Amino acid sequence: MTRSPVWHPFHQHGLEEDIPLVTHAEGAVLHTADGRRVIDAISSWWVTTHGHNHPAIMAAVREQTEKLDQLIFAGWTHEPAETLARALVEIMPDGLDHVFYSDSGSTAVEVALKMALGYWHNRGEARHRILVLEHSYHGDTIGAMSVGARGVFNRPYAPLLFDVGTVPFPAADPQPSLDALEAACAAGDVAAFIVEPLLLGAGGMLTYPPRVLAEMRAICAWHGVLFIADEVMTGWGRTGTLLACEQAGVTPDILCLAKGLTGGSMPLAVTMATAPIFEAHYSTDRSKLFFHSSSFTANPIACAAAVANVRIWQEEPVLERVAVLSDTLGAVLAKLARRPDVTNPRQCGTMIAFDVAVGDDAGYLAEIGPQMRSHFFAHDVLIRPLGNTVYTMPPYCISQADTDRVAEVMASAIESCGTR
Repeated sequence: MTRSPVWHPFHQHGLEEDIPLVTHAEGAVLHTADGRRVIDAISSWWVTTHGHNHPAIMAAVREQTEKLDQLIFAGWTHEPAETLARALVEIMPDGLDHVFYSDSGSTAVEVALKMALGYWHNRGEARHRILVLEHSYHGDTIGAMSVGARGVFNRPYAPLLFDVGTVPFPAADPQPSLDALEAACAAGDVAAFIVEPLLLGAGGMLTYPPRVLAEMRAICAWHGVLFIADEVMTGWGRTGTLLACEQAGVTPDILCLAKGLTGGSMPLAVTMATAPIFEAHYSTDRSKLFFHSSSFTANPIACAAAVANVRIWQEEPVLERVAVLSDTLGAVLAKLARRPDVTNPRQCGTMIAFDVAVGDDAGYLAEIGPQMRSHFFAHDVLIRPLGNTVYTMPPYCISQADTDRVAEVMASAIESCGTR
């Protein structure tokens, strides 16, 4: 077989690792061309919520393909986009009354940053600085990289990135972080503060409590700084509630959603904004319009999938499934945490994570990362460790038997690859 021309994301082809060919999927399971049954323990990069090929979502997609495949969205509209926008306004926190469509989590963040800067520009106020949380990750486009942690992810592209202010991650004592945020906001030039609420993803599955999120929001509100919640990964039940912000009683000025927006079935994102942000761009002056789009903005088929996802949330006991899975994974974590080579065990809703003790060889490029990834694949489990950080975040439909198998393979991976 000749070598594939495909260049895969976040994959070092020079390591000559096997790349499995997946033929079909159902629920929490992937099936490969060589007959393997693989448990998707990370929801195919955190996107699949209800499970692969959910019947209601697939039916909505099939139906929409017979009606309208694609439409320019600049000054035109279609029923799935209108239905979805109204449904999102209904189920998301009060005040997020305007829905802007894009294609991915990264673009949802790009849109949010441009909305924030456009808001201040159109008001004639010189606020242009963006604040970020230490260790954060918001995507791989230029603006999204700029508001993420500097490091291996973006070092080659440093000349393209704009400067930001960084607030320390709130550790056991969050006061230094809150004080730093207060001081930065008091300077008067800050346009917005962007956070991953409660759970940082690619930065190491780091968690912080709702009360800290609430205090950060309050500081921003006091100083008139726009608060951007990047719920691309944390939204749609991952942290135990529809949005992570709910646990802190927080309504952001701008909200980013993607991944689970379509149940993980199709690429679609939204950036939701409050009325003042929309009104700052609303004018008879065409130079004040919001200058952002892509060719596939609000693709009708993707919107139809998202409408079906919202209906699942409205009609089925999704949060009950999330609660059961959270309890099940909590028991798994408690057992793994007894091991002497497991450190910093943590949970946030349907995500559990821990670090494997590896001495000085820690971090995203730790050698144990690809070793453990290979071990997981050899045992028919899809998990991609973040260096020496191991986590699972499965679809909500995963069976008890498959959850037990994931826990068993996690333990054997530590035995096989960890320090002895």
